[in-house]
Amino acid sequence: MDDLRHRFYNKTKREQNRIQLFIGFCTLSVLLFSLVISWITGIYLLGVLIFSITLSVIAPFFDTPSLKKNGDLVYHSPLFLSEKPKNGIIKIHGGTLFDYVFVIDQNMDGKQRTNFIIHQYLEGLLNLIEENKNRKTGNLTVRGTSYIIKDRTAHRIGFRPVTTSTIQKLILIYNYFNILIMYSIAKDKLSFPKVNETKTFEADLNNLKKLRESISQLNEKLKNKISNN
Repeated sequence: MDDLRHRFYNKTKREQNRIQLFIGFCTLSVLLFSLVISWITGIYLLGVLIFSITLSVIAPFFDTPSLKKNGDLVYHSPLFLSEKPKNGIIKIHGGTLFDYVFVIDQNMDGKQRTNFIIHQYLEGLLNLIEENKNRKTGNLTVRGTSYIIKDRTAHRIGFRPVTTSTIQKLILIYNYFNILIMYSIAKDKLSFPKVNETKTFEADLNNLKKLRESISQLNEKLKNKISNN
């Protein structure tokens, strides 16, 4: 991945530590404030909710860099990551809230941002294909969940919709406020995602290799749209 397009990784280690220290301090302040409010009002459920929501929103700012450093997460583009293959499956992710904050240009409008995000997905997918081009991967399946990619687009790049697991649905519900912020950033306005419309897609890696040219063409079209705007 070209770290120059990711403002966090382009900073020195000291600057990165300062950013995380500041985020940690703000998080601690919010949690302490919620505890005080809960104690004063006697509504302890309020403290529990604020605690859970805050942790779900802040977690990517620490987990993502750490997992990248350990090699458990690999960037194929600034907004496209994958986990290590497990049980014949490569799980892909369209960037975390952490990545959205440090990658997406705030001067873009909603349409430009959506095109840019999808372009980053395609760019990352192409890099994933290229990195596995000469490897004997067997029947590896590439699987990911998205609230931006539509069925038609997924089909064009070789993915098919599959049933989202119950565990995945529970994770989505727990991270609703995280997804809410990401969705609002993508749309450049406050927008409420419908978690029940979030879909899981999968594809055979060997089939994706065969579709590389068509994926590349679609990616070029999006790049031209973004540059023309």
